Amino acid sequence: MRIGACRKDGVQAMTANDLINCDPEIMSGAPVFMGTRVPIKTLFDYLKDGYPLSEFLEDFDSVSREQAVALLELYKSVLIGEDGEDSV
Repeated sequence: MRIGACRKDGVQAMTANDLINCDPEIMSGAPVFMGTRVPIKTLFDYLKDGYPLSEFLEDFDSVSREQAVALLELYKSVLIGEDGEDSV
């Protein structure tokens, strides 16, 4: 499976390089949403704690809905696979 491949609807999916930035000068190198200082882990912490995506987006308005959903889809495709079969 190639991350960032075309989805079934033919639209090019965002790649990890489009979504995630790791820079030692930003948040000590923690993976953050591209163009922000918001750690990727924060989104997963919100979801794990039962908060809806909309609340995360309200609290971190520098992250777009498109970025958050694309990141979740990216991780889903890595963990579950594009065909719905477990990859792990």
